[in-house]
Amino acid sequence: MYKVKVNDKFHFEMETKGNDVILNNEPLNIDISDLANNLASVIYKNKSFNTEVVELNRQEKFCSIKVNGNLYKVDVEDQFDQLLKQLGLDNLAANKVAEVKAPMPGLVLGVKVAEGDEIKKGDNLLILEAMKMENILKSSTDGVIKKVLVKQGDKVEKNQILIQFK
Repeated sequence: MYKVKVNDKFHFEMETKGNDVILNNEPLNIDISDLANNLASVIYKNKSFNTEVVELNRQEKFCSIKVNGNLYKVDVEDQFDQLLKQLGLDNLAANKVAEVKAPMPGLVLGVKVAEGDEIKKGDNLLILEAMKMENILKSSTDGVIKKVLVKQGDKVEKNQILIQFK
């Protein structure tokens, strides 16, 4: 059983039995003719639809499909995704941010965090002056500050590590 979400708005349950597709417990009677370059012609309830697979991301389990010129984002969850979600383990694969690097060379005007601070996504970490402009670097994740490697007045280079997370 698959859970299918279209444009984060419409939700369906889908399963396959042999060559048959069952959508919300109803057989889905469609006729598909593959054309070249991710294009297909689909006939459903005596109506013809021109479709194109615009993007297919197997790792994230979504695709973008154009149907008669309208774009739809389709997310798919299989039984393993559903089980991981039920067990609360669905976010384990999320990338953990280990450090914050300087996006450009500049001067540290202020550090807003200290070692051991617990921070949330979007919290201000430090202020970096570059090309006479103040830039506030914000956290891209929740976490705990392991080490602050700069202090006010330090000059930094692009990609220099400024802050490390636990």
